[in-house]
Amino acid sequence: AAGGGGGSLDAPIATPAFRLFMSRATSRLRRNLTYFRVNYTAVVAFALAASLLAHPFSLLILLGVLAAWCFLYIFRASDQPVALFGRTFSDRETLLGLVVASIVAFFFTPVASLIISGMLVGGAIVAAHGAFRMPEDLFLDDADAASGNSAAQGLLSFLGAPGSRV
Repeated sequence: AAGGGGGSLDAPIATPAFRLFMSRATSRLRRNLTYFRVNYTAVVAFALAASLLAHPFSLLILLGVLAAWCFLYIFRASDQPVALFGRTFSDRETLLGLVVASIVAFFFTPVASLIISGMLVGGAIVAAHGAFRMPEDLFLDDADAASGNSAAQGLLSFLGAPGSRV
């Protein structure tokens, strides 16, 4: 047979053992995401921070964009318009300029690829831990887990309203 010998062998993904492994790994990952959501968020944040600290030029660009947003839009009093080179800019023009500057800073410099790669590395670490860590000894609130409460199952659910899971 032309194409790669052993036509009678099943592809590894089609074998029942691999499907069973993936089913169990997915179940473990879901349960571990619920239990370790704060730790997993910290791991992704650490991977992102390490990625940015390893490339100080990208960190400076990101801090510059953050500073521009803070000084020109967030902390500026609403009754004081932005004035540059004798021209006064409205709030809409200031916002449009900041959005365009942010897009240029992210997509025409290595910042976006660095952020994406840092988050992918953190996500890979989380996925590996979550898929292989046996969750049998974890304490979960069975009422939230059984009801499918989305606030209790999301990775960032700790950002929800306090006391919402009482």
